Amino acid sequence: MKKWTRWEDWVAVAAGAAAMLSTLFVPAMGASLALMLVLGALLVISGLVNLAAPGLVAMESVQAALGLLLFVSPWIGGYVDTASGAAWMSWICGAVALVVAVLAIRPSMQAHHDAIPH
Repeated sequence: MKKWTRWEDWVAVAAGAAAMLSTLFVPAMGASLALMLVLGALLVISGLVNLAAPGLVAMESVQAALGLLLFVSPWIGGYVDTASGAAWMSWICGAVALVVAVLAIRPSMQAHHDAIPH
């Protein structure tokens, strides 16, 4: 598998960037600002690592975990009560990141398997 070509990882990078950038436009509630900035940045980083090294299966799992954390962050960070824009952005970006990470695990496993000399 060629580097920098996997659409799943580009979508994860975009979801992380959207979570981060949305903090500029949606009112902060609870710990939404910190959680969305940190988890969004970590999603961007994990997506870039996956793009640079498409055979790292563990990084796909890390990306899925980050997507899950972003999805549940409104409950963890205390900004779910109002179903604010921050909560919706966390749910949407987290779900998108989680789904594309799950979709990317099998191709990543195949790339890892193909890279091992037989």
